[in-house]
Amino acid sequence: MVAEVSSIKDLTKSLKTYMDSDQLEQVKKAFFFAANAHSGQYRVSGDPYVTHPVAVAEILAKFKMDGDSLSAAMLHDVIEDSGIPKSFLSKEFNKDVANLVDGVSKLDKIKISGKEDEQAEYFQKMVLAMSQDIRVIVVKLADRLHNMRTLNHLAIAKQKRISKETIEIYAPIAHRIGMHQIYRELEDRAFEVLNPHRATILRKAIDTATKGRKKILSKIEKSIKEKLKENNLIGDVVGRQKHLYGIFKKMRKQGKPLSEVLDVYAFKITVESAMDCYKALGVLHNAFSPIEGRFKDYIAIPKSNSYQSLHTGVITFDGLPVEIQIRTNEMDELAEFGIAAHWLYKSGEEKDSPVQARARRWVNNLVEIQKNTENSRDFVEIIKTGLVPNEIYVFTPKGRIIELPKGSTPIDFAFMVHSDIGLHCRGCRINKNLAPLSVPLESGQTVEIITDDIPQAQPSWLEMVVTSRARSAIRHQLKNLRSSEARKFGKKLLENSLAQHNLKLRSIPKSRMSKLLDSLKVNSLNDLLQQIGLGIRPSNFVANQIMQAIDFDSPSLIESSNLQISGSEGLLVNYGPCCKPIPGDPVVAHFTAGRGMVIHQERCKNILPIKDDPALCAPVQWEDNIDGNFSAELVVTTQDRPGILAEISSAISEMNKNIEGIRGEAPVGNQVQLFLIIEVSGRDDLANIMKALKKTKNVISVNRVHSSEDRKLRIR
Repeated sequence: MVAEVSSIKDLTKSLKTYMDSDQLEQVKKAFFFAANAHSGQYRVSGDPYVTHPVAVAEILAKFKMDGDSLSAAMLHDVIEDSGIPKSFLSKEFNKDVANLVDGVSKLDKIKISGKEDEQAEYFQKMVLAMSQDIRVIVVKLADRLHNMRTLNHLAIAKQKRISKETIEIYAPIAHRIGMHQIYRELEDRAFEVLNPHRATILRKAIDTATKGRKKILSKIEKSIKEKLKENNLIGDVVGRQKHLYGIFKKMRKQGKPLSEVLDVYAFKITVESAMDCYKALGVLHNAFSPIEGRFKDYIAIPKSNSYQSLHTGVITFDGLPVEIQIRTNEMDELAEFGIAAHWLYKSGEEKDSPVQARARRWVNNLVEIQKNTENSRDFVEIIKTGLVPNEIYVFTPKGRIIELPKGSTPIDFAFMVHSDIGLHCRGCRINKNLAPLSVPLESGQTVEIITDDIPQAQPSWLEMVVTSRARSAIRHQLKNLRSSEARKFGKKLLENSLAQHNLKLRSIPKSRMSKLLDSLKVNSLNDLLQQIGLGIRPSNFVANQIMQAIDFDSPSLIESSNLQISGSEGLLVNYGPCCKPIPGDPVVAHFTAGRGMVIHQERCKNILPIKDDPALCAPVQWEDNIDGNFSAELVVTTQDRPGILAEISSAISEMNKNIEGIRGEAPVGNQVQLFLIIEVSGRDDLANIMKALKKTKNVISVNRVHSSEDRKLRIR
């Protein structure tokens, strides 16, 4: 244990520079506790296991994390590997240390195999752990970083699995909470495992390019220092090569070779104040030619992870383009360490730093998304897509800045302001002008949301939004809406089936219904009705089960009318795209699990084989006086001549009817067929349209399309 003791002595030296004696003693105590707990345990490399937690603590020490975090780093595997209970750690150390160790241990218990359910469980535990103490993820990132540094001792397949997790999950999280130093190293190490050949070639190309430019890069650095000094600006200038995977991503995104990627090499200037940042920017733009479109002010409007800096691109000596970042020392520490910067974990009385406050808001947002998302795949997708947004900044009418991912729409904006505003959004103004809800927003715009008293969320909104917050809230609302509609529709279906037995739903004794629900393994009548409405349980089967469950005298069957549909049943009734039924058509309903009912024409060839099967189909009829629009398809045969399509469109337009779709077949001889999908209210309306079209010059025939067979070319 001599080497391990030596390592804790080295760690202690660095900790003394910022940690008080009580915290320092706690960390040392945690080390000896871990060394004892892991005694006789070894890593795959052959090193004593305790070297790993010490290395994790050393990583955290570089970020000047507090004593509880470093103690937790020392102890993060003792619950899992040594069976030491959380309660014991609470007594030996404190509650915070025990909670941190427990949080990290719970994350370690689940190995992400790529299966959606396992990923979802992992993410849910991660979000829960972070919401209770965000230091959990900081410790976990340090743990993952050391594992990546020692990955070479594992089998190749395991190296690739861990690297994939790292590049998809851990690196984006590190970026999201502003820990760029860890983020860059995690990406590079994962990239080198997943794409070793590509990484090697790219690194050699970068090294070659950099070596050839050493003199000129040194000249640029010297020139910048001189210009700052001439203008009485005190600051440091450091040149650095961009990280490997970052360069690769830019090449792939822009579709450019390395030679055309401008900012492979960057200079960082740190000065004393924000005012000095802008002065330094002016000095640089005077000394070198700025590249158009490359200036970004992240000081005035920080990134979502609180990153602040001025970015500019300039053309330097020999036409060499470089990127220059200008920031204060404090901004630089935040840029490198993110949430871990200035931690010295506080009592609840002290306020969080901006980056810590933003990180907490992000975690709280994840918790809200988790509550609104029940499907595991959806949750995984939402988390992954929302980790690293490319931000835009827009304003509320009162001047509040709202940060959004690039590509966001007014609907995203509305949900970011407040979930209720999002759900009730019916329109918007951008820079005081009315605009569609689907238009992508741009930085600097002022957005005003117009709301309605009634929730407006629609399935089509899911195609318009990019933020995870909006997507999860819309899905949750639609699920609730669908559930409500399903219950209403299911009740309608069941009552119709019970009517065939001369029985009404409300007349069934509660005790009998309760027994039936138990036998069906359904929690409530509402759940049963919802399942019927969604097509999961056929209503006639349930009606028969009800009849068997009650002790009524056998009632005489009576003839009942078919189930009536109004055309306004919303999400639970769909209309067969094959035959496009409209009011007035003889129709039949097909039960489909999870989709409710699909209405077909009785003559539809897709429904004929199963039409008489009561388990799959049921007779239905249209209600009287249906007010709504339906789609009908016509095939129009005409003479092939210029302007015929315009004439037909004009004839339909004169009847105030909309054409939803149109396509033409290749002419045969001097004839051509046009297939039109037209908005109609019913059969009478369709008949009038067909009469008008038949009167149009050069129209030979007009027929309705009832099935896919009718779409076959009729011209012979």
